[in-house]
Amino acid sequence: MSGEKLVGIVLVSHSAEVAAAVAALAKGLAGGADAVQVAPAGGTEGGGLGTSAELISAAAASVDRGAGVAVLTDLGSAVLTVKALLAEGDELPEDTRLVDAPFLEGAVAAVVTAAAGADLAAVEAAAAEAYSYRKV
Repeated sequence: MSGEKLVGIVLVSHSAEVAAAVAALAKGLAGGADAVQVAPAGGTEGGGLGTSAELISAAAASVDRGAGVAVLTDLGSAVLTVKALLAEGDELPEDTRLVDAPFLEGAVAAVVTAAAGADLAAVEAAAAEAYSYRKV
C-alpha cells in the first residue's frame, strides 16, 4: 500500500485516554492497519475532560493524506465542536466529514474499511452501519 492515499481517521472524545484507547483498539482489531492514519483528539489542552477545537484541527491535519478525513465523536459537545470547525471552512482539511456512528464500533469499522483502501464515502458508510450491530 505504499504511496496509496488512504482515508485518515480522527477520534474525538471528551477524554484523552478514551480517544487513545479506542484508536489503539481499532488499529489492533484491524490487524495493525499501520498504513491507516488514526489520530486521537481527546480532552483539553491542559489534560482535562472536554473537547478542544485546536486538538481536533491538529489531529485532522496530521492524518490528511489526500483521500479525506473521517471524524468520529463520542458525545454531544464533541459533535458541536466538529460542526463549528466544519462551518468555519478553513480549520479542517478540505475533505473532512463528521461521521454519524457509534464511537467504538464505528471506529473499528472505519479503520478496517480505510485499511482496505476504500474512499471516504465507503468509510463513512461502514462506520454508520455499526449502529446496526447486534450484541445479543
